[in-house]
Formats: sequence, C-alpha cells, structure tokens
Amino acid sequence: MNQLQEKELFELYEQDPQEKEIFIIKDISGLNWVFRKINAINAKLNEIKSLANSERERIDAWEKKESSVLESDIEFFEQKITEYHSQVLADDPEQKSIVTPYGKVKSITYEAQPEKLNEEAISEYVMANELPFLEKDTSPKLQWAELKKTLRVVQKDNEQIVVDVNGQAVPGVTVKPRTTIFKVEVDN
Repeated sequence: MNQLQEKELFELYEQDPQEKEIFIIKDISGLNWVFRKINAINAKLNEIKSLANSERERIDAWEKKESSVLESDIEFFEQKITEYHSQVLADDPEQKSIVTPYGKVKSITYEAQPEKLNEEAISEYVMANELPFLEKDTSPKLQWAELKKTLRVVQKDNEQIVVDVNGQAVPGVTVKPRTTIFKVEVDN
C-alpha cells in the first residue's frame, strides 16, 4: 500500500459513519473518489492476505516439523503393539483382540487366496476349458470375481497352488499368502 492509498483510507475512516450512510455519487468526481477508496481498501486487503499467508506458511512449517517427531513416535509404539500382539497370537490363536483402558489392538487374518497374475493366461484357460467366466461382448472379458469364487488354494509338494473344482492347476493365478493385519485404536 502506498502513501496515497493510506491517505484515502485515513480520510474514509475519519468520516462520520452517518455521512457514509447517506453518501450519494452525484458526479464524475464523486465516482472517482469512490474508486480511490475501493483501490485503497483493496490494497489494504491484499496486505492483510499477504501477511496472513506468509504466517500460515511459517505456522504450517512449524506444525509439520513438530508433528513429524510425534507421528514417528506413534508409529514406533504402534509397531511395538503389533509385535506384542503377534507374540500373544502365536501363544494363543484365539486372542484376536486385546483391550486396555486406554485402547485396543485387533487382528484380522486373511487366509491364502487366489490372486490374478496374468489375465491373458487365465482367459485362455477359461476358453480352453469352456468355463462360463467370460463376458461375450465385442471382445471377451474375464469375470475374475466369479471365477475366483470357484478356485481353491491347496498344498502340493511343499508349495501352495491354485486349483479349479476338478483339482487342475490354473495358469496365470498365484497364491496371495495368508496375512494378518493389526489395527491399533487409542482412546482419546
């Protein structure tokens, strides 16, 4: 904001508020006066916004710096909770959750399941075996979700494989191994 704009604002705010309410533009000079006031007000608004934005940036940087240490500590402790719960599960597979007055940890185990690796190989297998898992539009599209429901994971020669209802290995499909995930919930 320059000195002329400061003077315009000073004049504006030195005015009696009642005068401002009854003000009417009567000529080009009055119109020019109003434009000068709006220009000065806009300059002041831009100053305020610029200062606020620079302070926001500083505050955001400070928040990020301060929070990163604390978030790292939370991750560390959640890892320790997960390790502890893993050990408890190894000793007692029925202990799916542990609850304390300040929070709880839950475990969810997903069994080994078929996972699509090569859609083209699977589609060829479905066509060769005349299975009903292809949509017959302009180009055949594999109905993976429906096919997956019919597949099983079995153990064969120290290896898990995916087989169909006839026990035949399915090409293009791999085994997503059994996994356990943990969910940590802290009461606030």
